[in-house]
Amino acid sequence: MTEQQLQDREHFANMLEKVAASQDTQAFQAIYNHFGPLIKAFGVSSGLHYQGDHLPEELVQEVMMTVWRKAGQFDRRKAAPSTWIFTIARNQRIDLLRKLSKYQNDVDADDVWDLEGDTDLFGEVRESRIQTHVKNELNHLPIEQKQIVAKVFLEDKSHQEVASELNLPLGTVKSRVRLAMQKLKTHLGANEL
Repeated sequence: MTEQQLQDREHFANMLEKVAASQDTQAFQAIYNHFGPLIKAFGVSSGLHYQGDHLPEELVQEVMMTVWRKAGQFDRRKAAPSTWIFTIARNQRIDLLRKLSKYQNDVDADDVWDLEGDTDLFGEVRESRIQTHVKNELNHLPIEQKQIVAKVFLEDKSHQEVASELNLPLGTVKSRVRLAMQKLKTHLGANEL
């Protein structure tokens, strides 16, 4: 876990405890602003939007209402804030799908899945967002760098394979990868890569 992740974990644990102790609306707003988009992305990535466009937003609202009401149940010794909140999100997602199944008979059994013990949904959503940012930023690279980066990272080819395929010297391939990574780090921030 990075230093930033540890600081975030501590920060949001403190915010949850403030909500529990005194219904601190500023602390709750900080939690909502940070986790709301991640929960919505989780809802979309887990297929809720196929059941109804409004459901990812409804999931956010249900999760945040539960966080507000049950913040006193959070225990930083037992779970990270993200784990606790995404456990609520998983359960709320299942509840939404069950409600839908009363009105629709096409909910697939695979839509209501069980989480393995330490699945880090927060990490998965964060990783998905980073991948999206990286793919968007790839479009801003010069074509020769974009082509090589795509082959190395998206097609999982070695530098030598790319050099042979494009009929380029190995040093040129390595240089273009290095330059592209420097540009991506500048645009995304070093902690995103």
